[in-house]
Amino acid sequence: MATPITTINKQQLTEEQLKDQKLENLKQLLSENEEAVNQVFTIMAELNDIGALEAATKLIEAKEEIAHIALGQMTRKPVTNIINNLMGVAGVLTEMNPETTTKLVESLNTGLDVANKAVESDEKVSVFKLVKLLKDPDINRALNFGIHFLKGLGKGLE
Repeated sequence: MATPITTINKQQLTEEQLKDQKLENLKQLLSENEEAVNQVFTIMAELNDIGALEAATKLIEAKEEIAHIALGQMTRKPVTNIINNLMGVAGVLTEMNPETTTKLVESLNTGLDVANKAVESDEKVSVFKLVKLLKDPDINRALNFGIHFLKGLGKGLE
């Protein structure tokens, strides 16, 4: 009978053997992905030709200076004002009813189209015509909306 195995000897590779094994794995990977590797080298050559690689290298070398400049620009008063205003507008928009907003924007577009056509016709508006236009239901609706909008705006400003 054979003697039982009591210890397992793990094969220790030398540093040279590890390098050879890694090199062999890399060769196999390159041969299996030849087309992709060629495309990567083509892209790199194009980037080098237009100077993009050099620019990227310089950006990486100057990363601390660039970060300092970017932070300096972001903390300027006009930039912080824009950010605060955008946050305020976003807050207002979240409180508004989407159907009302859509209807208002569509009405504004329609109004702009009609106004542009009126400007192109170069028609004069007399006082008599203004009084007559107050009877038009569309104009009356818009005036009613505008008056009540201004009333609400005034209450909000109080």
